[in-house]
Amino acid sequence: MLRLGLLLLIIFQYGTAKGQIISIRESGSEIPLEFVNIAVPKSKLLIHTNSKGEADISSFKGQEKIEIRLFGYIPVTKSYSQLQSDDFKVYIEASEINLQQAVVSATKWSQSRQEVPSRITTITSEERNLLNPQTAADLLGISGEVFVQKSQQGGGSPMIRGFSTNRLLYTVDGVRMNSAIFRSGNLHNVISLDPFATESTEVFFGPGSIIYGSDAIGAVMSFQTLQANLSNTEKTDISGNITLRTSTANKEKTGHVHLKYGGKKWAGVSSISSHDFDDLKMGSRGPVEFLRPTFVVTENGQDRLVENPNPKIQVPSGYSQLNLMQKIRFSPNSKWNFQYGFHFSETSTFSRYDRLIRFMPNGQPRSAEWKYGPQSWIMNHLQVSYTSKSRAFDQMTLNLAHQKFGESRIDRNFNNPIRRTRTEEVVAYSANLDFLKNLPNIAKLFYGLELVQNDVVSTGVDENISTGESEIGPSRYPQATWQSYAVYGSYQNKLSVKSLIKAGLRYNYFGLKADFSNNLEFYPFPFEQSDNREGALTASMGWVYTPAPDWTFHLNASTGFRAPNVDDIGKVFDSEPGSVMVPNPDLKAEYAYNLEANVGKVFGDWMMIDLTGYYTHLDNALVRRAFSINGQDSILYDGELSKVLALQNAAFVRIIGLQAALEIKLPMHLTFSSRLNIQKGTEETDDGSQSPSRHAPPTFGVSRLEYKKEKLTVQLFSEYSGGFSFEELPLEERGKPELYAIDADGNPYSPSWTTLNIKGLYQAQKHLSISLGLENITDVRFRSYSSGIAAPGRNFIIGLLANF
Repeated sequence: MLRLGLLLLIIFQYGTAKGQIISIRESGSEIPLEFVNIAVPKSKLLIHTNSKGEADISSFKGQEKIEIRLFGYIPVTKSYSQLQSDDFKVYIEASEINLQQAVVSATKWSQSRQEVPSRITTITSEERNLLNPQTAADLLGISGEVFVQKSQQGGGSPMIRGFSTNRLLYTVDGVRMNSAIFRSGNLHNVISLDPFATESTEVFFGPGSIIYGSDAIGAVMSFQTLQANLSNTEKTDISGNITLRTSTANKEKTGHVHLKYGGKKWAGVSSISSHDFDDLKMGSRGPVEFLRPTFVVTENGQDRLVENPNPKIQVPSGYSQLNLMQKIRFSPNSKWNFQYGFHFSETSTFSRYDRLIRFMPNGQPRSAEWKYGPQSWIMNHLQVSYTSKSRAFDQMTLNLAHQKFGESRIDRNFNNPIRRTRTEEVVAYSANLDFLKNLPNIAKLFYGLELVQNDVVSTGVDENISTGESEIGPSRYPQATWQSYAVYGSYQNKLSVKSLIKAGLRYNYFGLKADFSNNLEFYPFPFEQSDNREGALTASMGWVYTPAPDWTFHLNASTGFRAPNVDDIGKVFDSEPGSVMVPNPDLKAEYAYNLEANVGKVFGDWMMIDLTGYYTHLDNALVRRAFSINGQDSILYDGELSKVLALQNAAFVRIIGLQAALEIKLPMHLTFSSRLNIQKGTEETDDGSQSPSRHAPPTFGVSRLEYKKEKLTVQLFSEYSGGFSFEELPLEERGKPELYAIDADGNPYSPSWTTLNIKGLYQAQKHLSISLGLENITDVRFRSYSSGIAAPGRNFIIGLLANF
């Protein structure tokens, strides 16, 4: 009986004994912080917090010096008795010098930098308010790590790590935005997003195919829109923002308003933005080739080339846009969360400016008009989240989305009465089911399923503007359906407080059915239908090593792929004068192999250096090559005998690069920062030789000097880009001399450029801030590499931000 009593006493003591739990959160936001190091100097006492920001510090009892450290945060040192008097709750502040601690949406789950073995850059709402970008493309550009090409003012095609267009992936609130007609040519769908309704933007560099599948080769650009927040009290929280903005370079008129409202279980956010931009004015100092001395007018059905009274005004380049967003959130308890989001965006028609500056050998313009019809995007998004510990998962998220894309191309040759209109509509459905499971020994398992389907409808109409008669014309694409099914997972293990590994695997099966019968009467295709089916297996392996709170390293090896879409397999269009792209139904997926290494170091609380080197090899790359139809290497296209080209799996692309970041905290409330991007791309050409890769821009970056004190923030910054001589230009770019300056030998080249800019934000009253900016102070005239429209000249910006 005595032994039994002792045993019961021991069991009772163990069952009722409670360790002392400490809770560590971020100051201000009160977000729980994981992987916080809690240690006693010169001892073996060292533990770290879990995903709830908690740890058992019973073994630290009586210690006089307990250090609390996390990379990117100001260290805290307290005694055990001080922690006890604070009820074992500690709030630590983010360091003014840090390496971007939080990652929210680019990995689908909230994770710290120490859990992600890839480079990620974040653009916060505070940066957006200060730098006040005009469009979502410009929003990406303020990062200093994304190069933005523009063919017209209504555009913006990011280039990241030597890749662009459909080799980059866009996501909105975790939903894939890329559609089956995202093309390999310059892409401007990003302007459909509203920068004023964006809470944060993240760029996940390198292949992201484990999470997002096809297209995520160069990077994933993840946009997190305004969130509907629940109230922490019994009262309904209501807040909002009104923003008005204007700028002189294009006589901009922008207005935005959003309203947030939240109760204990219900919340919502409503947003509307209206933008109107006039023709864009370029700078005064630069190549004369960029000027617009003449433009086309049409009177009584006749086209005339007239003199431009101000050659610095790029006629025509203006457009307008409307954005709407509505979210509703319902959270009946701590386990369930339901959120529905509606997004709408539509532009006016806008001219493709780079096509309007093409001239024929006889000095006449090639086109009298070339414009995009209204670009529209609608998304309905339902997200259901469930949190509860079970054997299979701790968190589950279901994302169901329906998107509808509308776009068209309208063009007419100079003094030709036939106006060609090509209209495309894509309906995209997607379903993602994602799970997170916390495993023993600080390990985590992420896994999920994905289904995507795109239905493409394409039509063509030819109209005679003289007679008003219309007839069915060739369409740009076949009628098609693109589908993708995937299963994926990744495993993460915290080997020690300093070391973490993460590995992932994804299998994707995709198929494309296309019907070309709508174009057979116009083009002599030797096929009527195509049915492509293929599978892709991708993997990643990464290691994050944090030897001390002020050091971090990561190594990552990953693969990515891009499945051929409808644009690759089925389009018909004039890629350049005298050439025509035709369908090739025999395409296969292209694969990328990527290796990157990173090192980051924080020196005290005054300087940070971050370096990432990477190498990417794209195999089986889809490139334009000479082709034939029924044995013919040329066909009539729009009345002109044109050389036949088609995309083919016929080359490789190699990219090697370095991304560097520096930040220095200076006296007198000043901070200096700089971002530099060096990339060199090589691709295989027709004859097996090598050429610079088209989407690897020159070296570019930004340097900033910021003053921040109380209600005032001012930033003086310089954006800059290297140039390409004629010999350094990719072969494909040499065939577009209208885009470039002309050297002494009469050859096109891309000049280097530097701008000086200043932006400021002043909180005039509690709820009112004034934003002022002067861009391109020295009024430089330049075009970013591969761009068809010159950048704004000297540009004064004023904005009013009212928060309530």
